[in-house]
Amino acid sequence: MGSSEHPSGRSAAPVPSGAGVVRPAIRGWVHSTETGGAVDGPGIRFVLFLAGCLLRCQYCHNPDSWHMHHGKPTTSREILDEIRGYASFLKRARGGVTLSGGEPLVQPDFTAAILRGCKEMGLHTALDTAGFLGLHADDFLLADVDLVLLDIKAFTEATYHDLTGVALAPTLAFAERLAAMKKPVWLRYVLVPGLTDKFDEIDGLAAFAAGLGNVERVDVLPFHKMGEFKWAAEGVPYRLADTEPPSRELIDRTRAAFRDHGLNVA
Repeated sequence: MGSSEHPSGRSAAPVPSGAGVVRPAIRGWVHSTETGGAVDGPGIRFVLFLAGCLLRCQYCHNPDSWHMHHGKPTTSREILDEIRGYASFLKRARGGVTLSGGEPLVQPDFTAAILRGCKEMGLHTALDTAGFLGLHADDFLLADVDLVLLDIKAFTEATYHDLTGVALAPTLAFAERLAAMKKPVWLRYVLVPGLTDKFDEIDGLAAFAAGLGNVERVDVLPFHKMGEFKWAAEGVPYRLADTEPPSRELIDRTRAAFRDHGLNVA
């Protein structure tokens, strides 16, 4: 921002912007961090897993991230200081910072502060979200997001509610809002035998995604049980204990269903 005219006729002092601004430290809760992520956006990434999530996905591999105050308390300033130490490397690696969870939109002010600080460092940013709390992401927050990793878990209200405990409609509305903004999206779909392998739903989701016009790629993620032990630690029954990972044939058929609609499938 430039200088403005003072009522006395003198030029007012320039208003600082960008990295020169001393911003308030926003308090937040973090589940964990990963400093060499290679699957949560382009390049090598610093992945910040925030605590707190309203969804109760049957296949969740971080049930210990559901409750915000079970995370580590910190501030945006502390997190940005940590990220700053990796900034040069992340740029050389054509990577950036991804905010994941839990669900980062449970803490929109904290998320927005981290994103703003990352953009001031010149870093690529990605928001990994289920979209249910899309209304928590105002236009200012989304302006600092280069890529949205959008996890659409099913494509009927019945299946989605059975899987997550919440409604599907807010996620679809958020997807349509991102499309109107022309915000790049990588769609993520977790393939669970007997649960999300309904090909009428998969075909419907593929058609919806293709119609948005901003979905750059689709990641079909095979179900796994690597987080099952955490459910036991939380004292919560794990409903998918007897479910096996999808076969190669099922994975290939699902990927083909998305490709048939002209989508790029990783």
